[in-house]
Amino acid sequence: MAQKTDNPADPFKKALAEATKVMADDPDLTVSYTVDPSGLSGEAMRLPQISRRMTREEVLLARGTADALALHRKYHDDATHARYSPGEGIARELYESMETARCEAMGARDMPGTATNIDARIGHDARGRGYDQVTNPADVPLPVAAGYLIRHLATGRPLPPAAQNVLDLWQGHIEQNAGETLTRLDELLSDQAQFAKLARRVIEDLGYGDQLGDDPDDLDDESQDESEEDADEEPDPDSTGQEDSEDDDQEADPEQSQEEEQDSSEAQVSMDDMADEEMSDETEMPDGEAPLDPPAPQPVSDADPNYAVFDSSFDEEIRAEDLAEPVELERLRAYLDQQLEPLKGAVSRLANKLQRRLQAQQNRSWEFDLEEGILDAGRLARVVANPTTPLSFKMEKDMEFRDTVVTLLLDNSGSMRGRPISIAAICADVLARTLERCDVKVEILGFTTRAWKGGQSREKWLGEGRPQLPGRLNDLRHIIYKRADAPWRRARPNLGLMMKEGLLKENIDGEALEWAHRRMLARPEARKILMVISDGAPVDDSTLSVNPANYLEKHLRDVIHMVERRKLVELLAIGIGHDVTRYYNRAVTITDVEQLAGAMTEQLASLFDRDPRARARFMGIRKVS
Repeated sequence: MAQKTDNPADPFKKALAEATKVMADDPDLTVSYTVDPSGLSGEAMRLPQISRRMTREEVLLARGTADALALHRKYHDDATHARYSPGEGIARELYESMETARCEAMGARDMPGTATNIDARIGHDARGRGYDQVTNPADVPLPVAAGYLIRHLATGRPLPPAAQNVLDLWQGHIEQNAGETLTRLDELLSDQAQFAKLARRVIEDLGYGDQLGDDPDDLDDESQDESEEDADEEPDPDSTGQEDSEDDDQEADPEQSQEEEQDSSEAQVSMDDMADEEMSDETEMPDGEAPLDPPAPQPVSDADPNYAVFDSSFDEEIRAEDLAEPVELERLRAYLDQQLEPLKGAVSRLANKLQRRLQAQQNRSWEFDLEEGILDAGRLARVVANPTTPLSFKMEKDMEFRDTVVTLLLDNSGSMRGRPISIAAICADVLARTLERCDVKVEILGFTTRAWKGGQSREKWLGEGRPQLPGRLNDLRHIIYKRADAPWRRARPNLGLMMKEGLLKENIDGEALEWAHRRMLARPEARKILMVISDGAPVDDSTLSVNPANYLEKHLRDVIHMVERRKLVELLAIGIGHDVTRYYNRAVTITDVEQLAGAMTEQLASLFDRDPRARARFMGIRKVS
């Protein structure tokens, strides 16, 4: 008798795979169970792994995920979806979320048994993201709430508690702005194209119409009009023209035509011969030498030549004002000011303290008795007394910190959501204003990713067969909130963007630090200071799931080592509840986000201290040269 080695979960997994193929109406579908994120890629479906214990939660999650993906396969058409899809940003996320909800609602109508399974999956995901604990709409992405609302309105089913909490926070806002548009939801649910148009109207109602791009139906009308105009302009084949006259000439003088053809062929042969000679000259190599190999591609990172990026074509470096309309930026800025009204007094006092310390070093100092510069009026008496005495000039001495630029690099990851990112934004704002008064240029940058868990880079990687060790596998988003040369008053609304729903995602610190460093090196100022504010180690689930666990952390350490070794930029860091001293030589860790303002102020003030020993004591430097 053969020994039984079957996994107890195998019969269930096999039955679920077969049921999923039937539900998706796709017998060629391949179903696998993996620890990788669930999803569909071509004919392959990935479902959550099921252990030998087959816990109730594992089974419900697998069934709910399988049903959701199968319904998406059955009711979703990629071409129609792509036709009406916005390009990027929150509009794209809203569009995707509503289409997913449409497919699941269609399944709940046609196959009611799927609704319970999908409810279990939605509840599991919502609890895993902490949605049952949130009390502020800003802590939950708007697209998530929009998807929940579409599913609730289309099916009439109550949502799991954690998801219902999200819907309660956002439903009033969505229905106030897009409620009239959503009244046609039931009649358009089964028509994907019509639903896509409805989704675009909802997106516009919610204030993201600028991200929709051109209406594809309008483009089709224009193309049709152009083709009709072209058809009207086509020449009548019955009319006589130049071509007919040329044919007549050739028929009238066949001998001349043959001579022209012969001349043309001889010219072509001559040109071919010349090309062959040039080719032979170019390819002829000296004896004993091999053809030169093509140059090696430039490394992605100056700090680590082995650091790889699977595809950088989806990355973006973008200005804050390009991610939101001016009206929305003003609204977000007002929300930021209102949220931090109790804190602004303390921050302003610290900023004033910093300004006094800097201005104390701004006592004007002059060089006298120069041959050129500003005429020294105090020495004119000598010239009057003795006209042969030459005129005396003076010139103001430059202070050390006047020829300085400071860059604040802010972590815009999802873990900063809420009070940390609010305080970081207001502190950056106040410090920029304070340093500007003291003639110090300030640049404010932020870094995050364009998507959760991979985005378009991961989709491309999956489509190419999942090559091993692909390197960084997400789409970067580097944000410029304020350029160094831009006045503070113009950049003030931009900092409100950090309050924008759905902006904060994952963080890849090494590449962001290297990006900020390159920007600083291009600046003309003699002194360059880079301050990093972060609340954790670099984390990107997509990258870390297919590379070594320390892949991003190692690159961050390499970049820090490069910046500190070159000494062209003074680098310091502030960790919010995270020990950044293990990465940076100059760093401080704060345990309470309320301490951020004081830490930023003291760090910067110490860098402008005239006494190098005092500066070293504060920064924890043991040796002063």
